[in-house]
Amino acid sequence: MPTRVSWLGHSALLFESEGKSVLIDPFLTGNPAAAATADAVKPDLILITHGHGDHVGDAVGIAKRTGATVAANYEISEWLQGPGRDLPAARIHGPQHGGSFTFEGIRVKLTLAFHGSVLPDGTYGGNPAGFVVTFPDGTKVYDAGDTALFGDMALIGEEGLDLAIVPIGDYYTMGPDDAIRAVKLLKPRHVLPIHYNTFPPIAQDAARWAERVAKETSAKPIVLKPGDWFEIPRG
Repeated sequence: MPTRVSWLGHSALLFESEGKSVLIDPFLTGNPAAAATADAVKPDLILITHGHGDHVGDAVGIAKRTGATVAANYEISEWLQGPGRDLPAARIHGPQHGGSFTFEGIRVKLTLAFHGSVLPDGTYGGNPAGFVVTFPDGTKVYDAGDTALFGDMALIGEEGLDLAIVPIGDYYTMGPDDAIRAVKLLKPRHVLPIHYNTFPPIAQDAARWAERVAKETSAKPIVLKPGDWFEIPRG
């Protein structure tokens, strides 16, 4: 079965590939758009783009329940092992930007992102990140995380992306116009919008944005309802 992705609402994403599952930014409890509960997901690997509560979400509780490995930047990885979280070091990865690691055939590389990263208890969460994830079947996905537009997205696009995942909500991240510009820099085969319509400040018309993507870029837009799946075609 091809690698597939489900949007769980806001920025929460669940990937399945060759018997492994990857959960990104598991903000489920308290997420009005959540398509799953924290008790229902069983990831092998959890990735956290930055320290804000709507991205760290239920990561600690899910990891404790399932035994999942968790990866984030170094500062967040240290916080995850601290008092009150107490995740074991053996199940934590803490690379920094430009660095990568491989988990059971899944390669994860951290990229730049322009945003904030204070953890829920006020602890400094290091620099926010995006991820380029290469799955065992070769499918390559870029999750931009919460970010503004930046020119080095063109360098990320040189890796040859089967799917780019970009925020379109505006206010806290880039909005629809800059997300279109991001797609032009990234040149992915497919693009999926996230981080919109969860709360009033980030309300957007994703269908209208998808129309613009189809007309103005070479990418095929994929708009999912929370809980829907998309099988990612290879180039």
